[in-house]
Amino acid sequence: MSTLLPPLDVAGRRLSIERGRPLVMGIVNANPDSFSDRVRLDTTARQFDHAMALVADGADLIDVGGESGVTYTGVSAAEVEAGRVVPLIERLAAEGVLVSVDTWKPAVARAAIAAGAGILNDVSGLADPGLADVCAQTGAALVVMHTRAAPKQEHFADYGGRVVEDVEAFLRERLALAIGRGVPEERLIVDPGPDFAKTPAESAEVLRALGVLHALGRPILLPVSRKYLIGAITGRAPDERLAGTLAALAHGVAAGAAIVRVHDVAAAVDHLKVWRVLEGLDPVPDPDPGDDALKWIRASAPPAG
Repeated sequence: MSTLLPPLDVAGRRLSIERGRPLVMGIVNANPDSFSDRVRLDTTARQFDHAMALVADGADLIDVGGESGVTYTGVSAAEVEAGRVVPLIERLAAEGVLVSVDTWKPAVARAAIAAGAGILNDVSGLADPGLADVCAQTGAALVVMHTRAAPKQEHFADYGGRVVEDVEAFLRERLALAIGRGVPEERLIVDPGPDFAKTPAESAEVLRALGVLHALGRPILLPVSRKYLIGAITGRAPDERLAGTLAALAHGVAAGAAIVRVHDVAAAVDHLKVWRVLEGLDPVPDPDPGDDALKWIRASAPPAG
C-alpha cells in the first residue's frame, strides 16, 4: 500500500505528503478575541516575530486569522479583518513562508491572497460559494470544513445518531460545489470540523472515524489544538490542553491526517519525531555521546543570601 497521501497543489507547488509525516500548520491569531490565547499579539511586529519563531520550531506553514470563531463576540467588518491580516501576510510571504488565511469572507480572502496567502482556510463550509470563486480565480488552495452552523453562531445540529455520515456527505457535496466553480481537485483539502456544530461526544465520534474521509480522495486537515473537546475530556483551560492536544494529534496522524493545525509547534514536532520512531517509520538518531546536556541537567548554585 502506498504511503503517499493525495497530492496537494499550493501556490504553484505540488506537495507530496507521506502518511505519518503531516505538514505542521502553526497558528497566529491577529484578532483581539481568540478563545485560546492568554497573551494577545497586539501588533503586526509581535505577530510576525511569533510566526517566525513557529517556523524556526518546525512549522511548514502559518495559518493567520483576523477574526475568532467564538460566538460571544460580533462579526468583524471585512475591511477591519483584512486590515488585521494583510500586513502580517505580506511580511511572512516576503520571507518565503507558506501562509493560509482563516476567513469566511470573500473580500478578506481576496485581499489576503493578493498579499501572498496560498491557502484559504474557510471554516464556514462554503456558506458563501464566492469563496470557491476566489480560489478558482487566484490559484489558491481551499480548505472545505464540515459545519452545520452559520459563522459566529452557536448551533448543535440533530444528526440522528449519524454524525460521521453527515460529515462525509457534506464534505463530498461541498467538494463537488468547489470543483463545479472551477477549483481543481488537487487544490482542495477537507476538515472534519471538530467543535463546529458538534457536541464533544460528536466531535470524538468523528475523530474516531477519521479514516472514513480518505474515501473523499483529498488531504485531511486535523485542527484539534486546544479544542473544547479536549477541555471537556481533561477539564483544562484552553492554554493548558497541550497534553490532550498531542494525544489527539497522535490519533489523527495514525489515521492519515495530512496537515495538523497547532498552537504549540515545537511540542508537536517533537511529539511526531518520537511517534515516528516508535511506529518504526524512522530510526533512532545517533546522539553525540559527548553532549552531556542530553543526559542530565547541571544544577546551578542557589542565589547568594
